[in-house]
Formats: sequence, C-alpha cells, structure tokens
Amino acid sequence: MSDNNCNCYVSPLSRRAFLARSAGGLAATALTSLLNPEMLLAASPATRPSGVPGILPTTHFPAKAKRIIYLCQSGAPSQMELFDYKPALDKLRGTELPDSVRQGQRLTGMSSGQSSFPVANSLFKFARHGKNGTYVSELLPHTASVIDDLCIVKSMHTEHINHDPAMTFFHTGSQQAGRPSVGAWTSYGLGSENGDLPAYVVMISRGTGNPTDQPLYDRLWGSGFLPGKYQGVKFRGTGDPVLFLSNPAGVDDQSRRRMLDDLAKLNQHHLESTGDPEIATRIAQYELAYKMQTAVPELTDLSKEPKEILDLYGPDVTKRGTYASNCLLARRLSERGVRFVQLFHMGWDQHQNLPNGIRGQCKDTDQPSAALIKDLKQRGLLDETLVIWAGEFGRTVYGQGIFTTETYGRDHHPRCFTNYLAGGGIKPGISHGETDDFSYNITKDPVHVHDLNATILHCLGIDHTKLTFKFQGRHYRLTDVHGEVVKPLLA
Repeated sequence: MSDNNCNCYVSPLSRRAFLARSAGGLAATALTSLLNPEMLLAASPATRPSGVPGILPTTHFPAKAKRIIYLCQSGAPSQMELFDYKPALDKLRGTELPDSVRQGQRLTGMSSGQSSFPVANSLFKFARHGKNGTYVSELLPHTASVIDDLCIVKSMHTEHINHDPAMTFFHTGSQQAGRPSVGAWTSYGLGSENGDLPAYVVMISRGTGNPTDQPLYDRLWGSGFLPGKYQGVKFRGTGDPVLFLSNPAGVDDQSRRRMLDDLAKLNQHHLESTGDPEIATRIAQYELAYKMQTAVPELTDLSKEPKEILDLYGPDVTKRGTYASNCLLARRLSERGVRFVQLFHMGWDQHQNLPNGIRGQCKDTDQPSAALIKDLKQRGLLDETLVIWAGEFGRTVYGQGIFTTETYGRDHHPRCFTNYLAGGGIKPGISHGETDDFSYNITKDPVHVHDLNATILHCLGIDHTKLTFKFQGRHYRLTDVHGEVVKPLLA
C-alpha cells in the first residue's frame, strides 16, 4: 500500500493537492462522490452508483465469497456441550483433573482460588449426523440438520482468557482497543454492493442463558484508525432501527433534502480549506443516512415474507431485537448487497448452572442459525456468502460453582474451542482439528484466531498481508504480523 494511506489530520492544502495526496488511498469513484457531493446529489437515481467501492480496485485473487454474515456468540459457548463429544468423561465425573492435562496452565481469577478441579462430563446426549457421521449435541437438532453444509473447527485457540480482551482480539486482531474491526477492514477493502445501505451492519440480541451477561462495546465494530465511515452501523431492536432515521416533526422530505444539500456545500467548503478527511466521511454519511430513510423501512418490513420462511426461523422471528429476527434481517441485508453483517448474541457466559443456561441459549439460536443456512442455500446465496458462528473462547472441563449430578458451571478456556463456517469458499461437511480426551489441549491441526481471520479474508479474495493501512508510521493489518490461511478449510 502507498505511504499516503494515513488518516492522520493534515494541514490546510489546496483541493488539487488533497486529491493528489488521497489518490493512493481512495478509489477514484469514491473520491468523486465523497469530495464533490454536488455531483452525486445532482445525479438522477438511475445514474447514481449502485454500490460504494473500497480501497482495492480488484481483489488479489478470485473471491469465492462476496459478503459475510458473522454470528458472534458472546460469552463463550461450551464446546463440550455442543460439538466436542468426550464420552470417556462419563466415567470420570467428579474426579480430579490430572496435572498432566492441565500442565500448570493459566487460570482465571474465578478459578485460581479453587482447591479442587473436578471433571464435569456433559449431561447432554450426542448423536452422529450427516454423511460423515459428525457428532452433534441433542441441544442443536436444527444445526444437526444442516451439518453437511458446515465446516466444524474444533481446534480454535487464543491467548486471552477474559472476555473483553478476548472479544477485542477476536474482532480486531489486538487485545488493546483502537484497532479496526474485521468488518471495518472488509468494508475498507471492498466497499459495498448497495449504496443505499451501510457496508457494515451490526445487530445485538440478549440471550436467555444469562440475561446479565458480559457487556458489549462499540469498539468491537469500530473503525479504529481507519476513516469513520468504515465502522459498523448498529441497527436497534426497538424504535427506529437507526437513530434519527425519521425526519424531525414538521420537516418534510423536500425540506430535509434542501437542508442536506446546503450542509454538504458548507462541509465541502470546510474540507477544501482544511483537508481533514473526516469531513469527507461526514459528507458521505449524511447522504447515506438520507438514502436509508427509504431503504431501511423497506428492509425491516417482514410483512411480505412468506409464512414458510417465518416458520423456518422460529416463533421469535417477528419479535424485533431477537436473535431469530436478526438472522432473518441478516439474510435480507445480505441479499441486498451489504458486505458485512454481524450479529452479537449475549448470554453464553455460564459459570453457574450451565446445563440450564445453555438450554436457553440453544433455544434462542439453534433454529434461527440453521434457518439462515437453509434460507441462503435455497436462494442460491450460500455459495457466495460466508457464514461464521463463533465465540471468543471455550469452557473448561473442570466444574465451577455448585457441583452436583444435575448442575455445574464452567470457567473460561482459551486452549481449545469450537466454531463453524459455511458457504462462500469453505469446504462443507467436514470437521477440522482434534482435542484430547478432556477437551483441554489441542492434539491435531490447531487454528489460531489470526489464522481464522486470514482465512476469512482469503474467501473474500483478499491477501491478508496486503490489506494494510499506514498509521503513526507503521503499516497495520487485521492479522498484525501473524496468521496463515487454513487451506484444509477451503473448498
């Protein structure tokens, strides 16, 4: 990338100099619309660009996926209750976890005071499903029905053992706040196929498994040091999906249009005199917000969805703000060309009474997640849409909290955990990686978070080492100086 790819504030300079300086960092079409909004406003709807280009004129190699739907399971789902079947633990329940397994590995502050580390086998039954006989928990019957479309990764690992640094690391490549999120990097590189909707949309739902779960912070979908226009736009579950989407009382659409035109001229004048690229962002975002006044109400109106589709996603689909409703909106956003849609579902942090809590979480998520896969597939969209289901780390084999024959909790476990991928560019119907008999250490084919992010970008046609941005004298990327594409996962 050019050294000109810097979002630092620049001293006043001429319009010609600003255009020349920015040419290495923005595609020419994007500059036309951002730095001369009058051209965009004057264009007829038929001649306005249908999408918004990114920094890359072309992908580094042919892309298998055009867009991403990221189903983030916030709080860390237990791999042993869902996908990582360990029947040998049934005979070891309540016995001490051998030191040879734990190997003195790091504990959280919540486990460090425990004098005993009793093995807790899963109370849930597993069965084989699909052509390859993949084991899936009874908690996920709907997911089991699409297992031949999924790539199960059982050997994920990370360094971070607490929620906030682990979530920040998973989504930005760094445990320290301030880096761009994976969605921001994607929209920066590729832009959007729909100029009337954001390139990156985020939706949040609160699960029944732990209603007081860990909080989520906007930095998880932030743009960091990238220009602000690349951050995720959060759709709300109540009121207007986007704040201030509706015109103020007494302001009609024509008045709103005239106000935005005048405001664009003022911002354009300020931009020419200062050269601050964040003003260009502001101009573009005002225009996008105006377009969204028409696009978003149509998007969120589910009344025209067939009954069989609503039934597919389950009984909560018509309740705004639920995971089921957000999954259906994710499909609608994706088919309209939104590049990156990210759902955060809270409630997986279950240190106490895990069996009851995880039942609630699976009831929230199992049917809608599987419905999304089926819906995309029947519409011919799955092959070009990469779906990711992942939490920030896993859960320990040893019990935490009250330990009985019917209940137990589990602590954080970064050494091994499970996620799955489906769709664009991913090999379906496989299971990758293995863990030991205690689901404590990886024994085969480890996949680091940086490797996962490198693979995600690869499916989009992006070389993760080449999508960079210069900030404070250094070229940054999502995977920092790490990451290898996991080729066995690729179709």
